Amino acid sequence: MSDLMHTLQLKKPLAFFDLETTGVSIVRDRIVEISVVKALPNGETEIRTRRINPEMPIPLESSLIHGIYDEDVKDCPTFKGIAKNLAAFLEGCDLAGFNSNRFDIPMLVEEFLRVGVEFDLKNRRTVDAQRIYHMMEPRNLSAAYKYYCGKTLLDAHSAEADTIATFEVLQGQIAKYEGVKITDAHGNETEPIKNDVAALHELTASNLIDFAGRMVYNDKGEEVFNFGKHNGKRVADVLKNEPSFFDWMMKGEFPLDTKRKLTEIKLRGLTQR
Repeated sequence: MSDLMHTLQLKKPLAFFDLETTGVSIVRDRIVEISVVKALPNGETEIRTRRINPEMPIPLESSLIHGIYDEDVKDCPTFKGIAKNLAAFLEGCDLAGFNSNRFDIPMLVEEFLRVGVEFDLKNRRTVDAQRIYHMMEPRNLSAAYKYYCGKTLLDAHSAEADTIATFEVLQGQIAKYEGVKITDAHGNETEPIKNDVAALHELTASNLIDFAGRMVYNDKGEEVFNFGKHNGKRVADVLKNEPSFFDWMMKGEFPLDTKRKLTEIKLRGLTQR
């Protein structure tokens, strides 16, 4: 157990995590370091940090950002070697991070799928502190840490430092914004920030279908594409009217999670005919 305590109101563990990677492509790149801060309902926390051999060279431009070089990870376990233990550590946890819905969660899911280890997200809440931050005070993690916690983020781009900072930032956001009213894009006054993981999930992740954000729910709750020539069109309509688009995506450089969700929508459409 860590001596890092928290004030979050939790019904189940909330695992904050951060990844350092070989690059920013969910399909091509790999994890080189992962740190997890598991916040427990009793107020205690557990911290685990592990470097990983990505089984590919780490580009110099990435090493210059996070400070991890090929030599540092050559004797470390591969993701396949730690996947089952990591999945067990995250079992029953909701997930949180900073920009996690757009990068860290898709990357983690992709790594699990790649090595054939089940990591089910269907019953997990996901909270992205960056979405709250950008809604209320648009900036980056270092600025967020300074603003909400009154501290300077030392050793930025170290997975553990970034993870702990994100953990503290979310608590700072709740302390500052719980009960604060804002006016949304439709002119309605709301109090979006609550000390409740389910509410924070709805705020930061509820419209995503796949974690890469290639498909989202529109205002009517319909599944629509979120990129390219079919941006905004209903997925079911595109798959029906242009079957070759499904084949193009399945053969293309899209994350396995995106392909899986697209296949689920297609199969559902076939059974409804």
